[in-house]
Amino acid sequence: MVNVCLVGHGMMGIWHSEALRRVPECQLHTVVGRPPDPEAAKRPQPTAGRRAESTEEFAGRYGYKKWTTDLDEALADPEVDAVIIAGPSETHVPLTRRSLAAGKHTLVEIPIGMTLRGAEEVVATAKERGVTLAVSHPMRFRAEHAGVVRRVAAGEERISQTHGRFYIHRLQNVGATGLQRSWTDNILWHHSTHLVDIGLWLVSGGDMSSTEQRIQHIHSFYPRLEPRTGIPMEIAIVVETHDEQSVIVTGSYYASWRLYDVLTVTDQDMYRVDELTSTLTTRDGDRRIASEQENAELIAPDFVRAVAAGREPLVPGWSVLPTMRVLNRVQENWDAEHGKQPLPGRPVV
Repeated sequence: MVNVCLVGHGMMGIWHSEALRRVPECQLHTVVGRPPDPEAAKRPQPTAGRRAESTEEFAGRYGYKKWTTDLDEALADPEVDAVIIAGPSETHVPLTRRSLAAGKHTLVEIPIGMTLRGAEEVVATAKERGVTLAVSHPMRFRAEHAGVVRRVAAGEERISQTHGRFYIHRLQNVGATGLQRSWTDNILWHHSTHLVDIGLWLVSGGDMSSTEQRIQHIHSFYPRLEPRTGIPMEIAIVVETHDEQSVIVTGSYYASWRLYDVLTVTDQDMYRVDELTSTLTTRDGDRRIASEQENAELIAPDFVRAVAAGREPLVPGWSVLPTMRVLNRVQENWDAEHGKQPLPGRPVV
């Protein structure tokens, strides 16, 4: 039995809790919420009737044995074996480091960090402490992507191009729940993380240890700050491999309608995985696939079972570093052009 502590209970906290309630090897032990914010009542709420759910209510709904707003209290509990970090992106590195330092196996939401340095430090801490570090990269859990990876690894299929696309209207800081957020998103260090990672994973046939040796060039377009939001709002990244393959990522927060998909072109077929409509399109037509939530609910059970069995999780911490190094190259190019500066949610390190 693995006793799990959940830190943060937003959308991913809900999905992980729903999934783990069905895992016999798991006990939902403690949920950690944010301490009360006296300024919260002063901030405008974009949806009528919004009511902040308390940590105590969340714990009762999903069957957690304990709840607290004190992370140190939870990490000091010897009964807690594993921790899931599901707070805002900029908290991932400090919270994960505290969890690992306490000797807890840890699953951290994507992105592992908002800087390459932070990501490398977290991976090093896990190695030093001898505990499991898993990262929530949901696209690697999709059966449709995994099938392509298996065929690529076996030499049965060759990828020439992957193209990940993310488009959303985000001139206001409202998340997937439709509620005002206290933190700001980042199109490079969050949404591009999903798409760069799945592209690199696909073209390498799942061998992330060899990914960086495959890369020949990295090109990027990452524009200046948008005055209304204070962040860059669009992205275009092209990664070329020595084998004449390309990993392409494009996205925009200006889009008037949502688009979120991954296209993979091979010598056998073309695959389009649409995350929003839960559809796979090939030359044979369309078919339904697992929803975004159903797919994401595979992540926490894999982590718990990996801890219980003493095996490596599907997405170990070290395996996301090639993606973080691509993002870092793009950020360095932006810093050189626009000046290194703190952005909302991402301080200069």
